[in-house]
Amino acid sequence: MTKRIHNFSAGPAALPLAVLEKAQSEIVNFMDAGMSLMEMSHRSKEFTQVIESAESACRRLLNVPDTHAILFLQGGASLQFSMVPMNIAKSGQSIDLINTGSWSKKAIKEFKKESELNVLASSEDKNFSYIPNVDSESFNKDASFAYITSNNTIAGTQWQSFPNTNGVPLVADMSSDIFSKRINVADFGLIFAGAQKNIGPSGVTLVIVDKKLVERADEALPTMLQYRTHIKAESLYNTPPTFGIYMCGLVFEWLEAQGGVAAIEEINNRKSAKLYAAIDASDFYISPVETSSRSKMNVVFRVRHDEALEATFVKEATAAGLSGLKGHRSVGGLRASIYNACPEASVDALIDFMKAFEKANR
Repeated sequence: MTKRIHNFSAGPAALPLAVLEKAQSEIVNFMDAGMSLMEMSHRSKEFTQVIESAESACRRLLNVPDTHAILFLQGGASLQFSMVPMNIAKSGQSIDLINTGSWSKKAIKEFKKESELNVLASSEDKNFSYIPNVDSESFNKDASFAYITSNNTIAGTQWQSFPNTNGVPLVADMSSDIFSKRINVADFGLIFAGAQKNIGPSGVTLVIVDKKLVERADEALPTMLQYRTHIKAESLYNTPPTFGIYMCGLVFEWLEAQGGVAAIEEINNRKSAKLYAAIDASDFYISPVETSSRSKMNVVFRVRHDEALEATFVKEATAAGLSGLKGHRSVGGLRASIYNACPEASVDALIDFMKAFEKANR
């Protein structure tokens, strides 16, 4: 295959071409073992090398301190909505949460099954078009933990800086922007992320957790649902998604080859800035997101005066080799997901298409 389309899918999302090509070259005969990695035992020396290398690269890329464990789990971010409160919520102490969209609301539903919940702030009053401003004094110093969704794929909003939680452990769902910008992992009690946006293929969930927090869990909690189980077994308590973890490792290698998270952050800033500039320069398109809250991963926009044209936009863009631009089914509109693996050339191609579409449909 010599030609690839411009992929703006929200997840599963684009993977770096170099990663796909390396996986292709190794898929049949991995490390001269005479079989594919997908056919090997997860206890084999070959896979041990894969998972250890992936963990080490993850730790380097994010500067993960020794106080935090790195886990490769299953069940997606959705399982973490249950595992997090099961493991680190304290009896009689509430959870402080900031509601910024659909994924926060899913977390709320599950958190309420395990603990008292205090929604400190919400942007639902304006269709989740902004990130609420929450000062440190708003957080309950006796809360079990504080919770945010760092980037909101549907609403197109993103935390530009993280809240000061007044000493309360901060938990973040970073499924759609982890590895896209520099963060201080030590500031978080727990980070989790579904792989299928910025890490690798679907089927793997990355969890980074302060090892002190996992000891809060009741020993009577089902074994598979305890973080301490997976820490002790080094993510090998049961058969893990071996090929998915291998792919994550290749993505980490690719990120390091690009210059690491700091370098990819510069590229992401440039990609998003030029796309938002194209939207703002036109009276044909509009972004419904407050400027200070705009996501650099998921750029949502509308056709200003004729929303019926949006279906035509998607159809014609797809025919032109630009895929995945339809907005989420719950909100409609248009969305370009420009994760780490989305090349800058794809953003340039989208901007050219937007200009041509505007000219043809004025």
